[in-house]
Amino acid sequence: MPQSLMGQNLQRLFQLRHDVRGMRPYDLGLLLIALALMSVGMIVVTSASMPAAARIYDNPFHFAIRHGIYMGIAMVAALVTMQLPMRWWRTFNGWLLLLAILLLLAVLLVGRNVNGSTRWLALGPITIQAAEPAKLFFFCYLAGYLVRRYEEVTENLKGFIKPLGVLFILALLLLMQPDLGTVVVMFATTIGLLFLAGAKLWQFFGLLLSGLCAVVALIVFEEYRLKRITAFLDPWADPFGSGYQLTQSLMAYGRGDIFGQGLGNSLQKLEYLPEAHTDFIAAILAEELGFVGICAVLALLLMLVLKALRLGNLALQQGRPFEGYLAHAIGIWFSFQTAVNVGASAGILPTKGLTLPLVSYGGNSLILMAMAVALLLRIDFELRMDGVQALSDRKRGKVS
Repeated sequence: MPQSLMGQNLQRLFQLRHDVRGMRPYDLGLLLIALALMSVGMIVVTSASMPAAARIYDNPFHFAIRHGIYMGIAMVAALVTMQLPMRWWRTFNGWLLLLAILLLLAVLLVGRNVNGSTRWLALGPITIQAAEPAKLFFFCYLAGYLVRRYEEVTENLKGFIKPLGVLFILALLLLMQPDLGTVVVMFATTIGLLFLAGAKLWQFFGLLLSGLCAVVALIVFEEYRLKRITAFLDPWADPFGSGYQLTQSLMAYGRGDIFGQGLGNSLQKLEYLPEAHTDFIAAILAEELGFVGICAVLALLLMLVLKALRLGNLALQQGRPFEGYLAHAIGIWFSFQTAVNVGASAGILPTKGLTLPLVSYGGNSLILMAMAVALLLRIDFELRMDGVQALSDRKRGKVS
């Protein structure tokens, strides 16, 4: 119970410092949701990865142990992130964007190639997937840009185009890896944030149409992407070829029924379904825990997203636009990535290599998602501090 003890200590210090009774210095609900998702992820990753780990490493718990280590690192990264004031992120968002671009360039120059994709930087025992920090750092930059150039964005085309130019550079570097999934997530979040910032509707629809045309062109001119689309439309046309992964995933969903086969009783994880513990973790979750289990996890993710969006609205109302836009960006990012991951495994969307937030196996994704949640907690903490300060000022005013 160190976590509850830490929470009690924080609350006591907060109350002593600000003389406020019954008020928490942080959103306990948001913290519990994130921990619940990570706990579910640990359980399902352990179950889904055991057959593959036993065959490859002769240790059924190989991936589970690594995932546990990643969770520990993610929690440390989250604690460090929570110590940084939002003023730091607002001041250095431009440098963070530059770091993201340098990491993407380094991947292209000295990156490790796995299965035909060059997405990883190997630094001794540490492997960095540059696309993950690129997402968070770009969203920080975008939030800062909207604060600095709000009038330009809402009043003329030039201000609207500038952040799209930055997105284009990042997209170009990502497509050279290639990593279309990350580009789509960044594009969708950018559209959502510009819309919330008050961009004109004709600009918004023009951007949406241009983006869709670009995605279609990228799919049509790359044979492997086109095969993914045709397999997604009719996976049963070639169930042992291009449609194999999706048909196996659909079988997992079908076997899950309402309450599932029981934890550890998945058949598809016995190496019938490739990437069962990463991109297709939702299918194994649905097979073992059923419709009820997958709905519970999606409900947790929905609550997390709603809390992020509500926090964004609250920050904007209290005159903290950077925090508001960043919270909105994180909410859109989590929701869209969840939709793509679950949609791909359920056959609703084309297959894309995107993780299920805070659940799938993958150290880089888990660490960056934990940092994003920590940013939400920090924003919430500073808003509560503002509220306490305003309350204290009113009290002093009444006394005087």
